[in-house]
Amino acid sequence: MCLRPALVLSLVLLLPAVPVAAGDDPAQQTARRAVQQGHYVPLESVVRDALRRHPGTLLEVELDDAVYEVEILRGDGAVVELDYDARNGKLLKTEVDD
Repeated sequence: MCLRPALVLSLVLLLPAVPVAAGDDPAQQTARRAVQQGHYVPLESVVRDALRRHPGTLLEVELDDAVYEVEILRGDGAVVELDYDARNGKLLKTEVDD
């Protein structure tokens, strides 16, 4: 599996606020700023909700067009993708791939 910039960007949002390194991707900086300014909910709260709904192993998180896409591998082997509105944290859609 290839780590796409959106995944890296999203995982960076899980980290505590740290100074932006000179080499950071502009998309990462934009997303970090959106969270800091309150335009997006913190990714950590979305991941917490997703894992509460579907306990398992977090596989991947992406931020795409103001939607957090969270993938979880459940204990029964099913992969669940949950889409959340990044602006308010509302769950938009859940897909289970058995």
